[in-house]
Amino acid sequence: MTKSILTFGFFFFSLAAISQVRDEGAIKQIFDEALSKGKSYEMLTDLCVNIGPRLSGSPGAAASVEWSRHVMEGFGFDSVWLQPVLVPHWVRGTKEIGRINSKKRGTVEVNVCSLGGSVSTGPAGIAAGIVEVKNFDELKLLGTKGVQGKIVFFNRAMDPTKLNTFAAYGGAVDQRGNGSSEAAKYGAVAVLVRSMGSNLEDYPHTGNMRYAPNVTKIPALAISTRHAELVSKLLKDEKDLQFYMENHSVTLEDAPSFNVVGEIKGSEFPNEIIVVGGHLDSWDLGQGAHDDGAGCVQSIEVLRLFNAIGYKPKRTIRAVMFMNEENGLRGGNAYAELAAKNKEQHIAAIESDRGGFVPRGFTVPTEEKAKAKVRSWKPLLEPYGLSDFSEEGGGADIGPLASQGVALLGFLPDSQRYFNYHHSAEDTIDKVDKRELELGAASMAAMVYLIDKYGLK
Repeated sequence: MTKSILTFGFFFFSLAAISQVRDEGAIKQIFDEALSKGKSYEMLTDLCVNIGPRLSGSPGAAASVEWSRHVMEGFGFDSVWLQPVLVPHWVRGTKEIGRINSKKRGTVEVNVCSLGGSVSTGPAGIAAGIVEVKNFDELKLLGTKGVQGKIVFFNRAMDPTKLNTFAAYGGAVDQRGNGSSEAAKYGAVAVLVRSMGSNLEDYPHTGNMRYAPNVTKIPALAISTRHAELVSKLLKDEKDLQFYMENHSVTLEDAPSFNVVGEIKGSEFPNEIIVVGGHLDSWDLGQGAHDDGAGCVQSIEVLRLFNAIGYKPKRTIRAVMFMNEENGLRGGNAYAELAAKNKEQHIAAIESDRGGFVPRGFTVPTEEKAKAKVRSWKPLLEPYGLSDFSEEGGGADIGPLASQGVALLGFLPDSQRYFNYHHSAEDTIDKVDKRELELGAASMAAMVYLIDKYGLK
């Protein structure tokens, strides 16, 4: 009996060892193909240079839809289709003006840009006194007496001591999103918000803002971090400092657009779906290279890599180019709604929306069994620099799938440089390293390979 048990145990140990060797070989094939014959950088260059900015509702966004379909069809995926979605259509208008009017220093031009969704100042612009606050509690203390008729300047920097720059961003971004409506409650005529950037820079960062219902809509502009420091310094010496701003943005009627979906059909469990995706839309100041052209081309590359190495997935693998993450999340919501309506069985979704930087790991599902399984693959992935599996959660576009019990993961690259470029004119193809982008695509493909082979239950 003991000998039989030992033989049985050795048999399964041998099978596990053989399986690990096979997995190591398959993952090496994926990385070798991506690093020697990868197409992700070529795709991203085409998207950034020949199409460029892709804000929802814009001609660039429409062109990127056709680009995505053409690229995926060209790679010979089993099927490619468009999923209709109605998206917001906000237009920036002519270049914004920001100007400090100081009794001591005269007129000083500063770099500003409208926040996404902001109303216009009108052609005459707005000139008013300016008051600085770091948070909504300070705003409340000023009250109507200290705010009415003035421009509120939100000047809370991202916390430089946080090694996770996304945590630093999360600790500062509420002033961008809600600052306008909070200030309007006390009679402010406009808001100026310090850009969400990690360093002192001369260029402003845009990003979405929201108007609360039943509150007066006032213009909201971002100011570069370096010029935010200047305004703050001048206010310390000159309490009655004046500021002039002018923007000409407008919100038009919602526009028709699409998510773009490509897939490879599963050979054994075609009704079980694994999604990889990024968002196709970008802000209008740069080329949307890191945010999120990188995530889109990496997701397409996952499917191409499988075809290139001859891997036939057991489950259906989908690459989804989501539309309208930046200012509405309409694409992510529409995809989840259709999945529920069609009773599709998604077992996992992976989003890449943290830039095309060097891979560090993945965020993991919140469900304990799935989390443990993903972390058990660390020895297979660690040789490729994928060692961080500490965070939970997925991404904004795949978030709506959570209510359907889908395991959500996020590709996790190094975050230190991301907010140098995020939502700014600096988010261009020359800021993306070819090898780092290719490593990211291979990392995502390796994770999909493991989920496809072993599942998450």
